[in-house]
Amino acid sequence: MAVSQRPSHGGEAKRHERWLKDRAGAVKSTLMLATGSGLVGGLALIAQCWLVARVLDAAIIDGAGLSEVWQWLWPLLGVFALRALASIASDALAFEAAARLKRTLRDQVMNRLAALGPRWMEGQRSGEIANVLGGAVEGIEQYVAAYLPQKLLSTMIPLAILVAVLPLDWVSGLILLVTAPILPLFMVIVGRGAEALNQRQWRRLSLMGAHFFDAIEGLTTLKQFGASRREAEAVGRMADEYRSATMRVLRVAFLSSLVLEFFATLGVAMVAVYVGFRLYYGQLDFLPGLFALLLAPEFYRPLRDMGANYHARMQAIGAVGELMPILSEVSGEPDSDQREGSGELKKALSLPSDPIQTIHFDGVGFRHDVDNAESDGVEAVDLTLARGECVALVGPSGAGKTTLAKLLLGFFDPSVGRLELDGVDLREIDVEAWRARLGYLPQRPTLFAGTIAENLTLGAPNATPDEIAAVLSRADAHGFVEALENGLDTWVGDGGSGLSGGQIQRLALARTLLSQPEVLVLDEPTAALDGDTARRVMAGVQSASINAATLLVTHDIDVARTADRIVFLDRGHVVEQGTPAALEATGGAFARFVELAARGIA
Repeated sequence: MAVSQRPSHGGEAKRHERWLKDRAGAVKSTLMLATGSGLVGGLALIAQCWLVARVLDAAIIDGAGLSEVWQWLWPLLGVFALRALASIASDALAFEAAARLKRTLRDQVMNRLAALGPRWMEGQRSGEIANVLGGAVEGIEQYVAAYLPQKLLSTMIPLAILVAVLPLDWVSGLILLVTAPILPLFMVIVGRGAEALNQRQWRRLSLMGAHFFDAIEGLTTLKQFGASRREAEAVGRMADEYRSATMRVLRVAFLSSLVLEFFATLGVAMVAVYVGFRLYYGQLDFLPGLFALLLAPEFYRPLRDMGANYHARMQAIGAVGELMPILSEVSGEPDSDQREGSGELKKALSLPSDPIQTIHFDGVGFRHDVDNAESDGVEAVDLTLARGECVALVGPSGAGKTTLAKLLLGFFDPSVGRLELDGVDLREIDVEAWRARLGYLPQRPTLFAGTIAENLTLGAPNATPDEIAAVLSRADAHGFVEALENGLDTWVGDGGSGLSGGQIQRLALARTLLSQPEVLVLDEPTAALDGDTARRVMAGVQSASINAATLLVTHDIDVARTADRIVFLDRGHVVEQGTPAALEATGGAFARFVELAARGIA
């Protein structure tokens, strides 16, 4: 699967980091402000150390009293406040930059998933996609908020400290200058091993998260077949393997921290020893020696902080390995503004403002697996659907009914033939403008977490209460919605949790009708309804779609009989078509299908 690709070597990791830096360029100004605030805090730290050294020198060496050192204590309080404000500003700006980048990436992923379309999504694991939108995007936060600002500060603050120390104590400054490159060198050496382990660990986490998500999503089925315990044991094994691998990564990470702390402590100790001996032999005054000693630990702190945030870089590179394949995936459907034809990119045509009058399938063929001639699909379909007409697609499962509906929706492009809207090939038309004229009710409609009103107005945000009441009545949903305690303001969970299947079906139908589509595609609209409710619903659909072209996909013979015309499909071919009464009278394929349905076989 596309989302399973991972960096297999250092070159891939570098490419992923370059990709991430390019995306971080969108928040560069905010990051620079965050870094600038951190630098102000670093400069204030140097001033703080000088003032503290000055107070101690006056009190210890000169024997000054409190009244004599007030001139340095008041500025010291101001420096404390400045450092606090700089730290708050730096953290807030870094967080804002990371949040903006995460929002941008989520928007890009969602837009890309929408562009890839249902055909591409059918071949993906929902757990993998959820992991990309959740964990992968979140994995970038610390890289932007912590690592990138600290990477600059780890250079600027030590350099500023060197500039402050060298004129007063060149020996201590020389020690700091010589030992400074050792920390990044060993951090890179140890970090390479940690990076390779982290890449494998991120992939293991991604697989475990996707597997767990899919297991939860199919929990009802697992319980039904008594497989929930076995699946829980599988998840437990994956979690135990992840725990063991995490400990291996932590061992390397702790080794890296130990190396950094060791050399930082060694550098501070060297400064302390040399300052102490030179003070003892009178080769150094107390004030510059104390100043250098106070700044020595702060000199290494930015380098140690960058080492501590190095794991954020590795995590982000792993996360990019999940994001890049989706964002670079070739679309499963045409772009809305460009179509490919005759070897050239053609600009999509806009739809006329007048309603679509005729939809024509002209020798349309499509296979889900182009390499397999026996795969499901349709072949040589000739079909016309006019405005104000209802055409029912009927046939056994796998006959190609849903495929034809998805071709009309623009989810698939015909492999052979043309699908024409008033004589214009659908592939030449702006697909988004076309879908704005469509109303689609899938076999398994989705309600989102929110109120019933929010779900109904998803495609018609400006709908009036009267319009909402009208479509609820036509979908036979007005009664049960009114019976709810909060009516339209009743909250439903993801997938319509809290409602029955029939209620979800009717609300989804009302939502479809609310946008007043010119073309209505209904895929098994009565599958979750009893006979009486189905008849009322279809009567409401007929009254609402009198000016629309309606394509009705159904197995229900009674529902099919409400259509103006029936098209019977079998194995991807149109076997016969005509009015319901005429087809039943001829004793052909549809009549046999009706007979089998009556016997409970079809």
